[in-house]
Amino acid sequence: MKNKLLLTFLFLSGSLFAQKQMENLNRGVIAVKNNNQFFIGWRVLGTDPDDLAFNLYRKSGIKKAIKLNEKPILGATNFIDTKANPKEENTWFVKTVLKGKETDAKGSFTIPAESPDKEYLSIVLKPVEGYIPNDLSVGDLDGDGRYDLIVHMTGKAHDNSHTGITDPPIFQAYTLDGKFLWQINLGKNIREGAHYTQFMVYDLDGDGISELVCKTADGTTDSANNVVGDASKDWVDRDEKSPTYGKILKGPEYLSVFNGRNGKLVTTVDYIAERGDLAGWGGRGGSGGNDTKGNRIDRFTACVAYLDGIHPSVVMCRGYYGRTVLAAWDFKNNKLTSRWVFDSKDAENPYSGMGNHGLTVADVDNDGKDEIIYGAMCVDDDGKGLYTTGFRHGDALHVSDLDPDIPGLEAFGIHEIENGTTGPGVTLFAAADGKVLFTDSPNEDVGRGVADNIDPTRKGAQCWWSGSPDLHDIKGKPIGKAPTSTNFLIYWDGDTSRELLNSNYIDKYNAGRLFTATGAASNNGTKSTPALSADILGDWREELILRSEDNKELRIYSTTIPTEIRQYTLMHDPQYRLSVAWQNVGYNQPPHTSFYMGKDMKPAPKPNIVLMPVKK
Repeated sequence: MKNKLLLTFLFLSGSLFAQKQMENLNRGVIAVKNNNQFFIGWRVLGTDPDDLAFNLYRKSGIKKAIKLNEKPILGATNFIDTKANPKEENTWFVKTVLKGKETDAKGSFTIPAESPDKEYLSIVLKPVEGYIPNDLSVGDLDGDGRYDLIVHMTGKAHDNSHTGITDPPIFQAYTLDGKFLWQINLGKNIREGAHYTQFMVYDLDGDGISELVCKTADGTTDSANNVVGDASKDWVDRDEKSPTYGKILKGPEYLSVFNGRNGKLVTTVDYIAERGDLAGWGGRGGSGGNDTKGNRIDRFTACVAYLDGIHPSVVMCRGYYGRTVLAAWDFKNNKLTSRWVFDSKDAENPYSGMGNHGLTVADVDNDGKDEIIYGAMCVDDDGKGLYTTGFRHGDALHVSDLDPDIPGLEAFGIHEIENGTTGPGVTLFAAADGKVLFTDSPNEDVGRGVADNIDPTRKGAQCWWSGSPDLHDIKGKPIGKAPTSTNFLIYWDGDTSRELLNSNYIDKYNAGRLFTATGAASNNGTKSTPALSADILGDWREELILRSEDNKELRIYSTTIPTEIRQYTLMHDPQYRLSVAWQNVGYNQPPHTSFYMGKDMKPAPKPNIVLMPVKK
């Protein structure tokens, strides 16, 4: 009984804690022209009162703006404008209405006169010879309340298991209007590949402007040609006969912060953890130290977490097949300060070898502070191990309130079972304490898996994974045929269940194709992941960002399907926002909310956040 009372207290006490600092977003108005009519969407903020209503206006040409709605809009924040003249320039904006008083709101969207039907926003890229756009992240880089894009441009790349010289990673920044802002080149001493360059974009110091944080090395050059370390140094193994040819296993390693507004270097510190013993980071299929070829040592992940419940910290991570190190940093007054370091150190430590090609962040114990779920283990907000399931490495991880019938968050993951190891290939466990809720596929090496509510006729999440033909409920019971894709998810149509995102198309489970992004392409080979999928514009549904097939532009797609559901922007749910920050890490995974979304969901709880004003 005492345990039940404690659990009830934990899950009712979130509002007692300090507020997390969040972005001060504008209304995110977007208009999409479709068959000579216009779909308009805008965002509700997480701090808005429930009775806040909106008036929607359109200004056409030089005419005075007119109100489009008869009564203030108190429900879903989308509208189909059938009367706008497409031969004129049209601008849409909203005003808020509270207790009968109308107030101006920031954010508008303009479609030029005679504009053709176009299902996406185009961001024309500044070309870099031999490079294509890959993963990206978002943050407000100029304090206008709109998201801007930071694009990881990739040239020749290699997986850690491969030898060969790569091109330097490059970052470019753009506004949603397509304005090029700046470029950073990480230089020849940073190798390009999915496991190397993890970059975090977030407002870490609460000044209203997002920073870019990533691992750097001698020769990294910022937007103003300021250089990190010694540009004359070349630490690349250039001996073609060497087993580590093309890898970078010597020389200093740094962690740098760049100003999001201008791309200039702000500060640099030594990277934690340093390389140490090459063989100390694990071997294939186990945590023993037998890899001296620079594969396991250079497996990086990263995230942002509210470790004190108020301020975001950046966490840079190294290793997951054996030794695992997570280093938390605070950024304040233009300086990085080490907060704590978690180090599993050796193979005898139960936290060694438990990491994934990714991670997630959530307040698993509902104390207002975030934990890092690092595959089959969890690190508490204070940098100490919270628990480990012992199920070892895997490629996919999904954490949310997947089972709304039991308190708290659940973690669904898949695991690699190979080289003599044993165990379940699929697990669901309680995110708070690692208690196993179900397992499946014993002693099978499962490569992919997904969990969320995709069936709008059933309450709770469903899950499916490679190697099984079945869709399962969240108790592990087969309930139907699995989807044909095992990849990403997206909120796209009008209900609260999620749709299936794969490559350049979106499907509805048991209902077929909803959308195809013709002329656009996904990233990362057979993983077919988007450049980004997140709620960055309009109402609570998610945008899809892909590169064009010719790699000359990014395309931002937003739904034109009406919904009757009012929901504050998912980016004001801290867990979801942090999921977007780590989406680019390793094997990209879709973001999840801290609350259950789907069939028979309850109203989303108000987020315990405070919006940070821009410090000019």
